[in-house]
Amino acid sequence: MCSSDSQIVNANGGDTPVVRTDDEETHTSTVKRRATPPEIEKMKRLLSRQKRAWIIDSFTIEEGHKGPFPYELGKIHMEQKYRVHFELYGQGVDKYPKGLLSIDKESGMVYVHRAVDYEDITILKLRFQAMKDVLVDTSLGVEISIKDINDNPPRFLRDLYEINLSEGDPQGTHVLTVVAFDVDKPGTLNSTFHYEIKSVSPAVTDTEFYVNEVADKFTVLVEAIDHGEVVRLSSSTTVIVHVQDGNNNRPTITGQIGSGKVKEGEIGVSPLRLHVTDRDTPNSPAWRAKYTIHGDNEGYFKIETDPDTNDGILTVVKPLDYEEGAQRNLSISVENEMAYFSCKVEERTSSGLWKVDTSTGDGTAGDLSHSVLVLIEVEDTNDPPMFTVTVKQAMLEENAPIGTWVEKMTAVDHDSSHARDFVYKIGSDPAGWLTVDPHTGDITTVNTPDRESPHVVNGTYTILLNAVDNGDPPMTGTATLSIHVTDVNDNVPQPTVEIVDVCLSDNFTTTDITAFDPDGIPFGGPFTFELLEDVRETWKLSSSYGYTTGLVKKPGVYAGLYTIVLKISDLQGKFGVYNISVTVCDCSVTPNCRIRRNTATKAATGAIAVVFASLFLLLFLLLLAFAITSKKEFTTLQTDDSFGETLLASNVERPGTDCKNMAQNFTYKHQFDEYQTNWYSQRDTDYHHTHGMSKMDFRYTRNLSYVPDSAIQALLHRRLSSLQKTGDDLLDYQPHIYADEGDCDTLSELEQITIRDNDDALQKALEDLGSKFNELGFICKPPHLQI
Repeated sequence: MCSSDSQIVNANGGDTPVVRTDDEETHTSTVKRRATPPEIEKMKRLLSRQKRAWIIDSFTIEEGHKGPFPYELGKIHMEQKYRVHFELYGQGVDKYPKGLLSIDKESGMVYVHRAVDYEDITILKLRFQAMKDVLVDTSLGVEISIKDINDNPPRFLRDLYEINLSEGDPQGTHVLTVVAFDVDKPGTLNSTFHYEIKSVSPAVTDTEFYVNEVADKFTVLVEAIDHGEVVRLSSSTTVIVHVQDGNNNRPTITGQIGSGKVKEGEIGVSPLRLHVTDRDTPNSPAWRAKYTIHGDNEGYFKIETDPDTNDGILTVVKPLDYEEGAQRNLSISVENEMAYFSCKVEERTSSGLWKVDTSTGDGTAGDLSHSVLVLIEVEDTNDPPMFTVTVKQAMLEENAPIGTWVEKMTAVDHDSSHARDFVYKIGSDPAGWLTVDPHTGDITTVNTPDRESPHVVNGTYTILLNAVDNGDPPMTGTATLSIHVTDVNDNVPQPTVEIVDVCLSDNFTTTDITAFDPDGIPFGGPFTFELLEDVRETWKLSSSYGYTTGLVKKPGVYAGLYTIVLKISDLQGKFGVYNISVTVCDCSVTPNCRIRRNTATKAATGAIAVVFASLFLLLFLLLLAFAITSKKEFTTLQTDDSFGETLLASNVERPGTDCKNMAQNFTYKHQFDEYQTNWYSQRDTDYHHTHGMSKMDFRYTRNLSYVPDSAIQALLHRRLSSLQKTGDDLLDYQPHIYADEGDCDTLSELEQITIRDNDDALQKALEDLGSKFNELGFICKPPHLQI
């Protein structure tokens, strides 16, 4: 409790005194009015009497008082000769918590109106004032303490904890830390507490060990209890422990199914299946089995775990050979994916950790794994013959004569219970150069090998050879023979192009010509180039050695077609002579000289197409006229001698030759050029081959002959008269009325066409087209009508 003293001091060093009251709580001073000296003496006497008359008691409020309210806290006693009234200010009155306290202004009794919580406020600071009339007689600072009681239990930070533990975690492993707190007054028994494990569910004998086989989840109730003097309070939290199964049970092989037999040469088959049992949690790492094969150093087998049944499946991954052994003895052990452990309590101590015996391992050492012996039987089958060397190399010279021996391939058949006879056959011979003796395996040539063949890759020709036995079914062994074909100089260098274009210019113009030789080193390039014939005034070469040379046109060469004779020699002197066709043209008009030639050729081709279309049209018209005029019975026409004409009887089915009408000739002429290419080769004898450059004139003559309309009209009248005279002899003839349509109009424009009788040019042109056009030429000859 704090108090304040009143004293009389002189203000500003004057003679008029003032009264100052110091407040230790608020560290403030209250200065009252200035008094006169007589008043000061009177106040001194009064204050002195008041100090001695006030008796201030200490007040304490118990937390959580049950009431009834309001109840009396205490009274301020004083000896007084005059009447005063009391005022109370501060916490619990007009400050938080308001309305907790009040004072009787006449008697000075302090009342408590409700319960107070120590955890809310621990002390109340107030101010008493005694008032005489309107003057403050005295002012006192008062502190009322709150007495704490044990009304709060310890509280955990969380109501529920969940953790995971492995069954194999050793004793003493830290699991979890739970934290609780008590808001009662620190340092007292009310806020001091301890922890206890109240229960474990499901209940086990050894709570220090959580075994997955008992349950995979345990519920632990942890309690915090305080040490209150009157009453002890507590609270609890729940810890759920999920126990992950550990490998504390060994897998055991309990049986096997399968024939245990496999045919030699087979792979991917499973002759055996092992079954295991394990009491650990299914589909956990402690339950899943892992198998190991012992005694299979060659790697013929593998064993895998069935994920559903945990069985071990033994599979053949490498072909077995009956001749190497009819049986295979194997040892197969099993373990788990998780390391094995065991734990046994040796002594239960009263405090601290128990004495236990633990053992761990990887499941593969010593007696920690379980194994069984299995026997695999190999059944004999017809094995294919095996070549002693499956990949072999050989040498063969290019252009070797037929019958040249290349190599010998050897195969053997190790079958003990099947036939061992076999024959050799060519499996793959892309170029068809070789044959093999079916009994000895000797390989010889049946065609001339060519190193430049597309089947020779990087100088190597590859074939496949088979050895086929007579078993049922026949079995085949295969070997590869790589033949290195040695090169000979059997090819001459050749230019890549034989037709070049050169632009017309007053300066030197160079055009590159590149050569190639199918032969390899040293029978190929670089080459030697040489111009033959005397063309030094117009052409030259930019270089004479290399793979490419430049054909240089000198000034003064005019536009036109030129033939340059070029000799190309390889490193061994073997050469070829070629006619290079050079076209010189004005590139400002045509960027490519061949574009103009192609255009002209296309135009000529179009003209020829028009001519042949006309011929076929004429043929159609002639056939149509022949079909109209032909009859089943031929009747001789009686002619009138007044016309001075003669009808010749003939049984020759060719056009007549007595037509005297003058034919007007229509002539079409086409001319086109071909180019000439010459080359020479030198081997044992000289050989010359010429692609001739010729100039052909194609002349086509067409005779269009016609008979005047008057002659045709006279012919028709004579035929009608003949039919009328012989009408009596035709018993089955029925008269027919023909309509007279008048005179035919004369086409004057056709009379102006003159076609000559000479059709040799047309006949020759058609014969040049082949034998299929001979009949067309015969038909297209103009017929001679005999009137």
